[in-house]
Amino acid sequence: MHHDELIGKIQALAQLPDRGSTERATQAVLRTLGERLPAGLADHVAAQLPPDLAATLRLPAEFAVARGQDAGSGERFDLIAFTGRVADRAGTTEDAALRESAAVLEVLDAALAPELMNKIAAALPVDIGALLPSGRAGGDVG
Repeated sequence: MHHDELIGKIQALAQLPDRGSTERATQAVLRTLGERLPAGLADHVAAQLPPDLAATLRLPAEFAVARGQDAGSGERFDLIAFTGRVADRAGTTEDAALRESAAVLEVLDAALAPELMNKIAAALPVDIGALLPSGRAGGDVG
């Protein structure tokens, strides 16, 4: 799926008023998802995204490496921290961040290979996994 198509679908699903707010929300969700996923999985997801969105997803691992930290396992945090980070980055409320996160993940579900989405679902804790489309939530417990 191309960048413009992804953004258009996210804008419609999240009921965002304009492209700028949709870009901010998408970037915020992808960066936060990149922090939560193991680096190898984030890299596989990024490989199936348009280049600018891929770069956002890879950014947390690149920052970790630059700081001399292990980027391999991803950070451990729950839905409250996830939506808080998205809200801060997108400049919105936590309720809006929750809605926007669900929209981004739903569009990713349609855009990515099903096996890859299954791996994402398995890597996320149950509470964050609940943002995925029905039947996709897997969930690690941490």
